[in-house]
Amino acid sequence: MNILQPISPVLIKLAKVYTSKQREFTYKDISVTVLPGVFHPGLFISSKLLLDFVDNLNLNSKKLLDLGAGCGVISILAVKKGANVYASDISNKAVENIKLNSNKNNTNINVIASDLFQNIPEIQFDYIIINPPYYRRDPPQEEDYAWYCGSNFEFYSLLFSSLSKYLHENSIVYMILSEVCDIEDIKSIGEENGFIWKLKLKKRVWGEKNYIYSITKS
Repeated sequence: MNILQPISPVLIKLAKVYTSKQREFTYKDISVTVLPGVFHPGLFISSKLLLDFVDNLNLNSKKLLDLGAGCGVISILAVKKGANVYASDISNKAVENIKLNSNKNNTNINVIASDLFQNIPEIQFDYIIINPPYYRRDPPQEEDYAWYCGSNFEFYSLLFSSLSKYLHENSIVYMILSEVCDIEDIKSIGEENGFIWKLKLKKRVWGEKNYIYSITKS
C-alpha cells in the first residue's frame, strides 16, 4: 500500500471542515466562490496542475466538456480561452456553484446536472477534462462523489463504457490522477474499453506524484 493512502482519509476530513463554510479561490484573473460542500480547488494540488495544463492548450473554438466541474474554475478558464464549454456535475450544489461563478466571471457555460453522461447531449467534444474521484469506496452522501469512485470502481466503469459516443477521431480526454489512486486498475478499465493512455505530465508536489494522461480512442 502506498504510504499516502492511510493519510488521505484524514485530509478529506480536514478538507470537509474547511469547506463547511463559503470560501474564495483565485487563479490568475479568475475569482470564484466555493459554496459549502463543494470541492475546493485550492486544497489539493491536482486542480492547480490541471488548471496550468488546460491554460496551455489551444482551446479557441473547441467544444470542451468539464466532467465533474465542481465550482467551475476550469470551465471558466476554458471559456476565457475561446472554448464552447459544457460543465457537468452529479452534485446539485456544485451545479448551483458553477452557475454562480459563471455569472460572477461574465462567462457563458452550458451547465448540466448529470451523473457522468446521463443527461449530457450526445455531442462529440474536442476535449474532455476530468479531475476524477480518487478513492475506492462507495460515497456515503452527495458531497462525497468528489472523493470516492465506488468500491468496485463504478465511476470508471460507467465513464469508459459511455465515453466513445462523445468523442470523434481526434478528440482527447485529459485526466489527472495521483499515486494515491489505484492507477493500474483504473487504466485497465479504460484499456478494456478500447482506450489508449499516454502520460503527458508527471510532477511530484509535497511528496506526492501526480500524473496527467491523455486518453484517446484506439
